[in-house]
Amino acid sequence: MDYYSSHINKLIEQLSHLPGIGAKSAQRLAFHIMSMPSDQVELLTGSIRDARQNVRYCKSCFTLTDQELCPICANENRDHHTIMVVENTRDLAAYEKTGKYEGVYHVLHGAISPMLGVGPDDIRLKELITRLQTEDVTEVIIATNSSLEGETTAMYISKLIKPSGIRVSRIASGVPVGGDLEYIDEVTLLRALEGRIDL
Repeated sequence: MDYYSSHINKLIEQLSHLPGIGAKSAQRLAFHIMSMPSDQVELLTGSIRDARQNVRYCKSCFTLTDQELCPICANENRDHHTIMVVENTRDLAAYEKTGKYEGVYHVLHGAISPMLGVGPDDIRLKELITRLQTEDVTEVIIATNSSLEGETTAMYISKLIKPSGIRVSRIASGVPVGGDLEYIDEVTLLRALEGRIDL
């Protein structure tokens, strides 16, 4: 039985297609939108439409941008000899928030996952290899997630790049800050041990 008008039901249904938005969250968002002033609703819908029409991939690193080159790739003060490979634009943003990485990025838009039918040709690997052949790159830092898919992707990239003589490194992984050792799995503990540094 429908409790709301067909317009509200349609709005709830469309909002529930968004990642991380379940039926209750979609309902809450729909009613919030209904209570917003009309001009704010117009701004919201206009922003969504404008972003969808104007945002594209950076021609160098494949992050999302509204220019031919994203601000990071266009910045001449960045170290263009070092490329950090990440799975998605959110990962890039996470590293940028640290304010410590001064190189550039390459966004794969996924990770190799045979179980899900995602192979090397389904992510931006060819574009990475092309960059390495045409640009003066000295190091590739692989910063994929430490999931099975992320590890598979990291190993695949490493095997592709190492014969070229470019240094390939992997971000360290291990015990999170504030983590209790007794609750951490053996693989994570082993990685933390292997990646230890001198104090």
